[in-house]
Amino acid sequence: MNRIGFMVTSALVALALLSSMLFVVDQRQFGVVYALGQIKEVITEPGLNFKLPPPFQNVSYIDKRLLTLDSPDTEPVLTLEKQRVVIDWFVRWRITDPLQYIRNVGLDEAAGANQLNRVVKNAFQEEINRRTVNELLSSKREQLMADVKSEVLGVVKGSEPTKAWGIDVIDVRVTRVDYVDAITESVYRRMEAERKRVANELRSTGGAEGEKIRADADRQREVTVANAYRDAQKVKGDGDAQAAALYGEAFGRDPQFAQFYRSLEAYRASLGRKGDVMVVDPSSSEFFKAFRGGTGPAAAPAKK
Repeated sequence: MNRIGFMVTSALVALALLSSMLFVVDQRQFGVVYALGQIKEVITEPGLNFKLPPPFQNVSYIDKRLLTLDSPDTEPVLTLEKQRVVIDWFVRWRITDPLQYIRNVGLDEAAGANQLNRVVKNAFQEEINRRTVNELLSSKREQLMADVKSEVLGVVKGSEPTKAWGIDVIDVRVTRVDYVDAITESVYRRMEAERKRVANELRSTGGAEGEKIRADADRQREVTVANAYRDAQKVKGDGDAQAAALYGEAFGRDPQFAQFYRSLEAYRASLGRKGDVMVVDPSSSEFFKAFRGGTGPAAAPAKK
């Protein structure tokens, strides 16, 4: 029984020892084998590998994929004309030499990101200090990113091969360039005031044009009405003249009848309404001369 227990215990110890000696390197990672704190081997290919059990040898992993570093803060930067602007950027980078990276940067990706952030920030500050806001917002932004990338590569490659970081910077991009909040608010207020000024100017111009159009319409209306009234009076005058001529010609043929007809018209105009009252002496008034047979066709039977 003791022999069986010893064999089982031995097998478990052997399995534990074997598992501590085996490790797998993923295709997305570098495997770094340490021997008593010193780098013994860097494994770049994926697969199953062997090492001595701890504490003689240990293994750590470093990401070999393309990494992204975003700007962590929005600290203002001064431009050439001393304008305070805020920029957002990101950097695409990867670890290419794990040995150099561990010796000169750190043991993990966070160490590289921290140091790379400092270098990129300093490079952006230097380049933005040489440029105006218009240049940052124009097509020269591409040149800015290229210059920053060149400066960063100069730092990470090192002046000597032993001082290289063991990383490669793939791309540097600016995603936003904006004024600081205080200046942005002031710019928005100026833009709003300018839009209001333009709107008021357009309203004033529209009001003046409207008044001009209304005045011109009123003038045309007055001219049209005056011309129509003139033409109407002319037509009316011509008609009155023709009527007077016809009346004169007709009445000239028989003056007594004309006088009689006019007397009847006068009677109709004076006595034609109900309730009219006239107090005169018919025997002496010239108004009723036609009734007394003085003139007109009514006097003709009296002469016979």
